[in-house]
Order: sequence, then C-alpha cells, then structure tokens
Amino acid sequence: MSGSRTLRIGIVCVAVFVAAYVAVMTLYANTGLGRPRQVTEGRPATDGTTVTIDIEELQSVKGTLVGNVTVSPGPDLLDPLTHGLKDDLSIAITSAVAPTKRTWSKDQVPGVFPVSLTISGDPSEWPFDHYRSGPITVELYRGAAQVPERAWVTFVDRIPGWLVSVPVGGDEGVPAPYRVELERSPSTATFAAVIVGVLIAIAGIALFVAVQTARGLRKFQPPMTTWYAAMLFAVVPLRNAMPDSPPIGFWVDVAVVLWVIVVLVASMGLYISCWWRDLRPEVDEPPKVDEPPEPVAAPPE
Repeated sequence: MSGSRTLRIGIVCVAVFVAAYVAVMTLYANTGLGRPRQVTEGRPATDGTTVTIDIEELQSVKGTLVGNVTVSPGPDLLDPLTHGLKDDLSIAITSAVAPTKRTWSKDQVPGVFPVSLTISGDPSEWPFDHYRSGPITVELYRGAAQVPERAWVTFVDRIPGWLVSVPVGGDEGVPAPYRVELERSPSTATFAAVIVGVLIAIAGIALFVAVQTARGLRKFQPPMTTWYAAMLFAVVPLRNAMPDSPPIGFWVDVAVVLWVIVVLVASMGLYISCWWRDLRPEVDEPPKVDEPPEPVAAPPE
C-alpha cells in the first residue's frame, strides 16, 4: 500500500513539473525571446527618406534609453553614379539627454549613430518596474534652406526581456511626438521570482537540516559542513543572475538576500555545534592492573 502511494505521489510531481515547464516555455516564447520586433511602421518623407530607431539598451538607474538611429536617404537625394548625397542632409532629435543633431555633407553617405533618450520610472519597483520616455520628435533638414520636416519614425525593439510600445498619433501629414513605453515581460518577472524563491528555499532547507540534527533526529555527518559552505557561496552568483542584476541595496537585498545569508550562517553554526557535541574525543583511561587472587582459607580440622 505504501509503495503504490509513493508511486502516485511521484506521478503527480512529474505531471506538475511538466505542466510548469510547458507553461514557462510558452510564456517565454510569447513575451521573452528578445527577437528584434518592429513596434511602429514609419512613413517615407516627401523625398523618400526614412528614419529608424533601434532601441538597444535600457539604463534604468541613469534614466536613459540608448538607441541607434539609421537614416536612409530617398532616391531623389542620392547621386546615381557615386551613391552619395546631392546636398547636405541633417537630422535633429529632441528628448535626448544632450541635444542631438547630425549633419552629412554633400557626397557623403549617412550612417548609423547612437542617441540617448531620457526616461522616467522607478527602478526600486524591480522586477515590476516600467518606464516612459519624454516626447520624441525627429526633424529632417535638406540643403541650405534648413527648413525642418517632421519625420515619421520606425521603432524597433531590440531589448531582451522587455516589452516596448510606442503609441502613434498625429494627422496624415505631421506625426505627433512619440513616447516610448517599456515594461518588463512576464517571463522575465517570473524568472526573477523563481530566483528569489530558490534563495529562500536554500535558507529553509539549511535551517531544517541543522534543527533536525540538533534535536538528535538525524546523525551528524561531517561532509555536510562543506555543503553549508557551498550554499553560502552560491548566494552571490544567484543574486547576480537576476534579470538586469539590480544594483546593491535594492529591496531584494534588504528583504531577501541579507536574511538568506543570516539564516545560512546561523544554520551552519548550529550544525557545527552538533559536531562539538557528538564527536567528543574519548578520554584514555589508565590500564587496569590485575590483582592477585585472595588466598583460600584452609578448612578447619
């Protein structure tokens, strides 16, 4: 009867594990693969010029969003023989950390250049933090007239573990300022929660083993002391494996990591006290000296 019950429990555990694995992989495939994803569909300018901004990196603590800007001149701006510009071309981007304007002279070919955009958000809400950029406008200037033309922009999400959205507004002729909104994908938040759960489980198992040994319900095993040391040194790598590796001092350090270390050290100390109690050296006793047998009294006559 006991064997069949153990088999049923094992089958249930395997089924739960498989279901959890399938759910996590499905969640990851839908929200966390990190493949480049086009967020908006930009329109060519009047001369066919297109602008693309690839969102590459989020620096939440610094409050910046790093991207690469690609300007593709329209066919009317390029010399068919040299494939260089027929006239000067400039681009200006607002909502940047520093004023960003790039100019390419005649006969040059526009290339890719980085830009840092300002964002607002609260990093202390990790792993459920979300951010929003300021209003972003992109204007093109051609030739010596330097008359600005508001450009439609194609945004591409290249940040793994984040969901990027850019609401598009404006009339048919002039786009409204863009705002980039970012939130952590559910798969990334789930991964962070699993790491936190593993840290708590390590501390709980270590304390359980130490308490059971101290109560005398289990024998002291000397090799287990190295296991405690290994668990203690595993805390920092697990903490650094969290998504985006939050800076030291976040709530996860104060509420979880610090107390996991304290519980592990206390459990190790309790287990070492069992070593002191159970493995005391035996005190050598002096050898016994055989005493001569007592003489037997002769029977009376």
